[in-house]
Formats: sequence, C-alpha cells, structure tokens
Amino acid sequence: MAFFDFIKPVMEFLFGWVLVLPPFWAILLISFLIALLITFCYKWFTNQDLMKQLKEEMKAFQKEIKELKAEPEKAMAVQKKAMETNMKYMMQSLKPTLITFIPIILIFGWLQGAFAYEPLMPGTEFSVSMQFEKGVIDGEATLKAPEGIKIVSDAVQTMGAGQASWTLKGEKEGEYFLEFTFNDRKFSKKVLITQERTYEEALTFIEDPQVKSVSINYEKLIIMDLLGWELGWLGSYIIFSILFSLGLRKAMKLY
Repeated sequence: MAFFDFIKPVMEFLFGWVLVLPPFWAILLISFLIALLITFCYKWFTNQDLMKQLKEEMKAFQKEIKELKAEPEKAMAVQKKAMETNMKYMMQSLKPTLITFIPIILIFGWLQGAFAYEPLMPGTEFSVSMQFEKGVIDGEATLKAPEGIKIVSDAVQTMGAGQASWTLKGEKEGEYFLEFTFNDRKFSKKVLITQERTYEEALTFIEDPQVKSVSINYEKLIIMDLLGWELGWLGSYIIFSILFSLGLRKAMKLY
C-alpha cells in the first residue's frame, strides 16, 4: 500500500494537468503520449535492419507456401522456417514491450482512479450498498451519515437480493465517513464529495461472517459514444492507441 501511496502523487505530478481538460481530450492526449512512448521505445530497442529483413523473409515464406499447395511436405518445411523467423521477430519485439509494461500499468492504475466514474458532486444524489455473504437471507441494516450528507431514503433498510441500498445526497464538498450497522456490528465507508475529477474506491471488502462488502454506486464516466456504444476510458484508449500507433509506426517507417 505504501508503494501505491508513493506512486499516486508521482502520477498526479506527471499527468494531473490533463484533469483540467474535458475527459475526451484528456484520454485522447494520454493515448497519444503513451503511443509515442511505445513507438520510440520500439525504435530504440529493436534492430530495425534485422526487423526489416525478418519481415521480408516472412512475406517470402508466405508466398512460397501458397505456391506449394500441391506439395504438402515441402509446404510444411517452409512453414517450419516461417515459424522460426516469426519467433525471431517476436523476440525482437519483446524487449521494448517489457520495458514499457510497468510504466503503462502504473498509468492505467492512475487513469482508473481519475476517469472510471463521475465524481460525487455537491447537491447530486447517489447510492451506496451493503452486500451480504451467501446464506444471509434476512435482516435490517442501518446507515448513519455525518453532517454534510443527507440520507434521502430511509436510514433503515431491509436486505433484499443479497444487499441493502440507500440513496444519499452530498450537501457540501468534503470527506465523510458513512457508518453502517448490521446485527450490532458497525462498518464504515469513506465518501468524497467534490467538483474535482477524483473519488474514493467504489468497493470496500469487509472481514465479517455476514457482510461481504460496502460500495458506492458511481455512474460510469462516458468518454465517447460510438454509434450508441458508450465507451469508458479503457475502450476509448484502446481505439485511440491503435490509431495513433499505426500512424506513428508508419510515419517512422518501423518494421
């Protein structure tokens, strides 16, 4: 945990400036920067002359295999050579992939913490839930909220379908702790009411024989609507990064 506590401010320093941008442009820009990083690493850490040679050999093998359809044994021999060449090509590509893997995972973790959900804004209703372990079939759960958080629904909820839910409203910005009670046992969950692009973790697991977890039911942040397909940050990133990577590799004439 201490490691991630250290990494978060580093990520904020490096990429926090994109939070002032609309989410679409922020993800677009970060996708470009990551694609640029990967492309340069690919260029620096691979032997492009060898990559070009291997790619040309693979094309030649594919052409030869098509011409040897009537001679299966010869085609299989060529196929074996093609597979060996392809393995050499993949091994060359592996080094830059390994170098960029950890930084990209760290960036993804930060993006998940900034662009996965809509933040809980002052004056906006939201819901929280308590999930129960299998075998817990009935009971009442109580929610107590501090000053600054209004409980819109009833504070006491009867569990149904394995959970109990409440509707709340944050009246002013700040950090708050909600207190849940079930069978005389108390559990807490931190909630952040803010106009900034940040939020607390959605799900908190509980070490209890009856209560499994408590959660904040955030609304998903939609980055892009693609013909009715509502994409979050990850789906949008994948599309953007593919387009940018193809364009950059072509511009730099990489193999």
